[in-house]
Amino acid sequence: MIARRPSCIVLGAGGFLGTNLCRRLVASGARVRAFGRRSSFPDELEGAEWYQGDFSDSVTLASAVEGHDIVFHLIHATTPQSANVDMAEDVRQTVMASLALLEISRQVNVKRIVFVSSGGVIYGPTTLIPTPEGAPTDPITAYGISKLSIEKYLALYHHLHGLEYRILRVTNPFGPFQVPRKSQGIVAVLISRALNDETTEIWGDGSVVRDYIFVEDVIDALEAAAVDESDTRVFNIGTGHGRSVREVIDAIERKLGKKILIEWRAARRVDVPASVISIERAREVLGWKPKTSFEEGLTQTIAWWRSRR
Repeated sequence: MIARRPSCIVLGAGGFLGTNLCRRLVASGARVRAFGRRSSFPDELEGAEWYQGDFSDSVTLASAVEGHDIVFHLIHATTPQSANVDMAEDVRQTVMASLALLEISRQVNVKRIVFVSSGGVIYGPTTLIPTPEGAPTDPITAYGISKLSIEKYLALYHHLHGLEYRILRVTNPFGPFQVPRKSQGIVAVLISRALNDETTEIWGDGSVVRDYIFVEDVIDALEAAAVDESDTRVFNIGTGHGRSVREVIDAIERKLGKKILIEWRAARRVDVPASVISIERAREVLGWKPKTSFEEGLTQTIAWWRSRR
């Protein structure tokens, strides 16, 4: 008997993580449906079935999800900055749409949902660094509250209906196919603008510390979470090491061999001073650890940007 290929749907397949995940799943032999409103790099989704739709359209979403074993939920319609501007809309587009997804998944017998949450905003300001999964969750953005709400609903659906899930609290991913839309992704913003001799706006004095992880390592974690058989369901995915924005700028300048033009702006209330997570649980349970150093990740990312030119 020929074994049935795993059947996966990637929600948000046209974005940064989605593009990288679809490429990996297709290469592994999985049957992949790529769902999204649009794709930034449609040629890179070759081998996946593209299914165009809006996440907030529950009818379209139900049609797309049916028949798939694993759902990778990568969609969030807002950013940490924009979610605070219209909190009700953020709830509608993300939390309510995700609730619809959970009900659809229950009805069509999805085996597992793998949800990408945020290690950068879930915990809020904390003195416990690196921050473990069991730390208090006190987000200071509507974006973080929405992510946390979806996490709680996943746990509730598991309790009530047995819907299996894994949550990855990913920190600050960077790498190929990340384009600086909505001013997200400081590494992509800095590299792309520096190559074009353009100025980059930075909020604050550059002392904000974040945990930056190369995208291929995130994809490794997503694959591991999809097949994990443990009783653990929430995992931090980062490197466990922090870098300030100024350190990131310096590293990119060394790689590019040029000075980056910076326009310093006032600090924002949505930015916690430091966000670095503990990854011991993922090491022990998933057998996962990041393989790519920050410097090597920068080298690959810059090479990708230069190839686009």
